[in-house]
Amino acid sequence: MKLTVASNQSVVNLNFSSQAMPAKTEDERPLRLLLVDDEPRLLQSLCELLRDGGYAMDTASNGKEALAALRRERYDLVLLDLRLPDMSGHDIMDAMRGDGLDASVIVLSGETGIDAAIGALKRGAYDYLRKPYAREDLLNTVGNALARRRLETQNKRMARQLERSEKLYRYLVDSSPDIIYTLNRDGRFSFINDRAQQLLGYSRHELIGNHYSMLVHDDDLERAYYVFNERRVGERATRNVELRLKPHDADAPDKGRAPLTLSFNSIGMYGTGHDPRNPEYFGTYGVARDITERKRAEEMISHQAYHDFLTDLPNRILFRDRLGLAMIHARRKETELAVMFIDLDRFKLVNDTLGHNKGDELLQQVAGRLKENMREGDTLARLGGDEFTVFLPDLQNRDDAAVVADKLLHCLSEPFFLDGHEVHISASIGISVYPGDGEGIEELLRHADMAMYQVKAEGKNSYVFYDGAMQEASYQKSTLEKSLRRALERGELEMYYQPQIDVRTGRIAGAEGLMRWNHPERGLLPAGEFLPFAEENGLMLPISDWMLEALCRDLKKWNDCGGEPVRLSLNLSPQYLDRGDFAEKMRQALLDCGVSPSQIEVEITENICISNPQHAIDQLTRLCELGVSIAIDDFGTGYSSLAYLHRFPIHTIKIDQSFIREIRHEDGHFPVVLAIISIANGLGLNLVAEGVETQAQARYLEQCGCATMQGYLFYRPMPAEQLVRLLRDNAALCA
Repeated sequence: MKLTVASNQSVVNLNFSSQAMPAKTEDERPLRLLLVDDEPRLLQSLCELLRDGGYAMDTASNGKEALAALRRERYDLVLLDLRLPDMSGHDIMDAMRGDGLDASVIVLSGETGIDAAIGALKRGAYDYLRKPYAREDLLNTVGNALARRRLETQNKRMARQLERSEKLYRYLVDSSPDIIYTLNRDGRFSFINDRAQQLLGYSRHELIGNHYSMLVHDDDLERAYYVFNERRVGERATRNVELRLKPHDADAPDKGRAPLTLSFNSIGMYGTGHDPRNPEYFGTYGVARDITERKRAEEMISHQAYHDFLTDLPNRILFRDRLGLAMIHARRKETELAVMFIDLDRFKLVNDTLGHNKGDELLQQVAGRLKENMREGDTLARLGGDEFTVFLPDLQNRDDAAVVADKLLHCLSEPFFLDGHEVHISASIGISVYPGDGEGIEELLRHADMAMYQVKAEGKNSYVFYDGAMQEASYQKSTLEKSLRRALERGELEMYYQPQIDVRTGRIAGAEGLMRWNHPERGLLPAGEFLPFAEENGLMLPISDWMLEALCRDLKKWNDCGGEPVRLSLNLSPQYLDRGDFAEKMRQALLDCGVSPSQIEVEITENICISNPQHAIDQLTRLCELGVSIAIDDFGTGYSSLAYLHRFPIHTIKIDQSFIREIRHEDGHFPVVLAIISIANGLGLNLVAEGVETQAQARYLEQCGCATMQGYLFYRPMPAEQLVRLLRDNAALCA
């Protein structure tokens, strides 16, 4: 019979005769067969057909019996019917595979569809015979299946023998990737394996008879001589050394390869000669392993441990190490050194607007510019985020540090380009000087950090030297932060309101809610003096919750007085909008106070729309569905885009007071203000001018089409009780 066995690589044709197939395996165990069929006559017929083969045969009439037999006995071959009363033959094959039952399977089935055969073969069946089958086909198939199993058994036995042999030659196999060599007493190669050609490009014939020095890098020759030429005590004295070897084409100007680093394990070879007491040295045997990649990896790991991954600048660890050495040097020479703490201004806005990848690219460009403007010997490091540190050794006086700071600010003032986007940033730099501002690393860094925050508070884009008074300011800041955490509990926060006036009618059109803090020691504080601390320290969420509830309560008081409905606006922190349950908070507050959503307007900044547009759209849409209106505060001061006005559910634009201040007389031409008014009118949006302080500003805005204003010209922010009285008086006047 001819049997075709398919594999992934080829098709093998084998010829076997079922009559020649031995009925016993090589360990003299009779071949055991399991016949599975639910028809007794077929089982009896199978037994009769296979009786002359000398097999040990068992039968099963259902799947349960078959699996029990397979788990109880070791079978070489299973003749399996697909249709059984309790399960299919496929199920039995799945169970065999799941239980790790090793037996060949021939499927016997009356199924005519191709799916049954494919399913059986996919599960590892040796063959598939359809009923009724010819006697000769069955015998040949059984014989071939058992023949293949015999081959598999032989292969397994040979594999076990090879495994035992492998243990005897373990050292040789493990060393095969290495260069194995011997040197004669003169240091010339007397043997070397082919690994030398793979690693270095030299054939065995090019090296045999030549001195080892032809391979060793010039800087390592002295160390190589010590290892290979010194006559060492002991018949098999061993030396270990790392040497750099020159590849075959190392001197080629166009394709020269860098030296390879190899670890040599060399053993001196001695013979007794004529005098057993003085062994004769006649050469060296050794093994050399290529460790070039390991050395490179070690160097890379070492570099990464002390350098910033993004900018390749020294990191905090290396900076502190170098700074410590520089301070020791300065102490010995009685000179000064300066430490700079640099924080980029507006970096977060760029990062949020263009994405983190562009933010990383900007940091790389910033690092490059700063490095170009350092003096030789200065150290620039990145601490993380957008924070950099510098130390300047060997200062003649503080003016030297000021000159460097000016250069750094100037180089950062030039625009950066990120995929066609022109980006402008600046930096705030704090400077401390050793030893006057501190004699320890931590103290110098802390004081430079304090000075940097002083620059931030004074408007950014500058530098300042540390002053002792900053320590007190820092203490006050810390104290203020602690007090703010208790302000909510003590009821020290209060809502003030600045009315918005329709100058055509004189009627109060609404009011902007502004938070105040009745500080027990410092008196009434405006929001600008404490909300930045709340933003930094995670207090904006509870404070915003309080502000929302307070605003709704004040609206309820006014509504209870029977006055005409008035709309109050609420400034919304980006952190508060990011919280997923903000709309639900608003809905619940309106419901608790019985306030109409139309009386609430939420003010957001443009940056909220830019940082995460889709999330902002979702949140603002939920507010609009409640009936709350949305206003863009400080319009025109950020990355304004008409696309945002189309995409976002905006009802009102507020012109920032920085544009209003530019209006000095009513007959002038102020194109930015005119453009914003035109945009609002074109899109059908409400318009409010903030920070109106002069009659000229009010007349110009009214003439240009902006009738709703707020500012000191009309009213300053006032407590809720005063606003209620004002609304009553205003309603009476306008009646």
